[in-house]
Amino acid sequence: MADLLRKPFGQHGKVHDLTPDVAGWRYVGFGLYRLRAGDRAAEATGDREVMIVLIEGRAHLNGAGQDWGVLGERMDVFEKTAPHCLYLPNETTWQAEAVTDCVLAICSAPGHGGHGARRIGPDGITLTERGKGTNTRYINNIAMEDEDVCDSLLVTEVFTPAGHWSSYPSHRHDEDDYPRITYLEETYYHRLNPANGFGIQRVYTDDGRLDETMAVADGDVVLVPRGHHPCGAPYGYEMYYLNVMAGPLRKWRFVPSPDVAWIMERDA
Repeated sequence: MADLLRKPFGQHGKVHDLTPDVAGWRYVGFGLYRLRAGDRAAEATGDREVMIVLIEGRAHLNGAGQDWGVLGERMDVFEKTAPHCLYLPNETTWQAEAVTDCVLAICSAPGHGGHGARRIGPDGITLTERGKGTNTRYINNIAMEDEDVCDSLLVTEVFTPAGHWSSYPSHRHDEDDYPRITYLEETYYHRLNPANGFGIQRVYTDDGRLDETMAVADGDVVLVPRGHHPCGAPYGYEMYYLNVMAGPLRKWRFVPSPDVAWIMERDA
């Protein structure tokens, strides 16, 4: 069985620390801090670029030699407002001091010094509807390819209503064959409302060599090294996830599962 479902270490401090070595791949890193008011966190980026996403709460951030002030307005992720984020290039450092209880996602990928430090959001991030019927979900694009703000990272938030599917119709981005498809590793950081619920995520390849279906709890991370990766929210529980993607080319091109390609053709 593939080890794709990662539980948080606890409820305080750094509760996720997924480096490429830990994940068993080459590009994506994901960390998560749950801080109480007054707590501090600090890291060096090394050879990686970093996007800090304030999932919830407020924090005073310093990074790349600048004081960025107090960032964050969203106290509950399910407010669905746009997040405050901070992009930092490789070979820099950052420090955070929690002003309120807060949750900080640390998204990373190889950095090449091509972009300077900058705030991202909430201005310029608009909640956008995608899909039809019970495939409808709502997107906060933080740093997708049409925003030239990162060297490698692609970052987005998705809100899936109760009883709906997301990352569906099933698709994959696991080959380096642009423009047909790009190779992108991906993490899903899941939240649920109410928090005592569960969601479902399946990760599978066309040949069936990888086929895992997981019940995800609030705060879990799912790794997608290859294959299709749809997820669903049961009736009564809405789902949020933060996607982090990276690969050799900062382009998102995917191929649908042959079994569901007709849905994409019908809904195009």
